[in-house]
Amino acid sequence: MSRRTLALFALLALALAILTGLAVRKGVLGAPQQTALVGGPFQLVDQAGRAVDQDVLKGKWSAVFFGFTYCPDACPTTLFALGQAEKLLGERARDVQTVFISVDPARDTPRQVAGYLDNDAFPRRILGLTGSPEQVSQAARAYRVYYKKAGEGPDYVVDHSTITYLMTPRGQFACVIPYGATPEQIAGKITSAMKLGPRAQSC
Repeated sequence: MSRRTLALFALLALALAILTGLAVRKGVLGAPQQTALVGGPFQLVDQAGRAVDQDVLKGKWSAVFFGFTYCPDACPTTLFALGQAEKLLGERARDVQTVFISVDPARDTPRQVAGYLDNDAFPRRILGLTGSPEQVSQAARAYRVYYKKAGEGPDYVVDHSTITYLMTPRGQFACVIPYGATPEQIAGKITSAMKLGPRAQSC
């Protein structure tokens, strides 16, 4: 193969790499395209019994977590970590709220959710949401959340996704906070997102 042909191939490869990079950066390819799929409209009820929608996310950074009040491990563990992260944020915590959305509408009434979240170890700035099975299903679909009832009788559990979604004050997806993240890691992600501003799509 001649040097001229090799040079042409190298030039084409470089051009393809540049175009791919630009496509990823603009969201045509890669992760940015997927982030737009997280979040969306929902109709639920808060722990005080008031009807709310996706507008409850606007005006604050929101750590959105789907769980249920009878959850034996992932839910209290995550809410405890979010509560500790809230303390680490200091003054910035005023602009952050945790949003707990139940995936167990059969048992998690507004009163049940309110009692569960009234825990000194959990975030002070926390909003609990529940609703009818159809309303919960709509919210879970909007956030690409998996959940499924497991077992029979009153002591059944609900298998569910355990990640937390950080949403911007505009109600748009910023990033995922993985299950098991330490309070320090959570506070760091939220702080990074805040520094990038309300249009942030990473942290």
